[in-house]
Amino acid sequence: MEKWVVSMLQANAARYETREFLNGDPSWFMHQVDTAHDAELMAFIASCLSYGSRKQFMPKIKYILDSSEGNLRDWLRTGAYNDSIPNDGKCFYRLYSNSTFNSFLSALAALVAEYGTLGSFARLNSADGLAAVRAITAYFADKNVKSGVVPKDCSSACKRVCMFLRWMVRDSSPVDLGLWSGIIDKRTLIMPMDTHVVNQAYGLGLLGAKSATMSSALRLTAKMREVFPDDPLKGDFALFGYGVDEGNKAKEGQ
Repeated sequence: MEKWVVSMLQANAARYETREFLNGDPSWFMHQVDTAHDAELMAFIASCLSYGSRKQFMPKIKYILDSSEGNLRDWLRTGAYNDSIPNDGKCFYRLYSNSTFNSFLSALAALVAEYGTLGSFARLNSADGLAAVRAITAYFADKNVKSGVVPKDCSSACKRVCMFLRWMVRDSSPVDLGLWSGIIDKRTLIMPMDTHVVNQAYGLGLLGAKSATMSSALRLTAKMREVFPDDPLKGDFALFGYGVDEGNKAKEGQ
């Protein structure tokens, strides 16, 4: 990797991983609840809804926060989510009908009933970042959750699951919670491969193709490990910052 790329990534990671990053980001919601158990659940639900336009999915996450009054664990345990999102065919968000998202919440409620917390599930099933992705996708596939709320396996990049794990595992961050820092080594986390990350990584020559597969996510993570050996997902903030900088340059040039 060229020295200027390394220096730029390091500088942007430091510049953009600040509390201000939370503004307008789905990670903001997990900071709005009072307990670690509720933060895990809020983060997981927020990550599952984080695709498409932020203007469209952020209000849906806010609806979950408001409906549960921030007490996600009891909202699921008591079945109160059925009142907020009934099992009917009306649209909840894009590809998710109420029925689709209700089935996801039912599976999540079953996980909480069986394991107590998402953290307990992770502790029993997650030797490293990839094992955690596999465990989460396998659990929800076994529960027959409809229409891809959680990917059925690891053939895709599992961007939203990897983002959720970043939030849970990375410690000493103003953005990420680090609740699972003692469960999963952050050095084993996998880069969340959204379109923005793929485009920036491709533009910098860190990826040879604009593909969002698990193999490309692992390749990009290995590149980020060259720059941030103890914390490769600092690269998520670095590539975000690179995109912002390039966007600002483009505006100035107009």
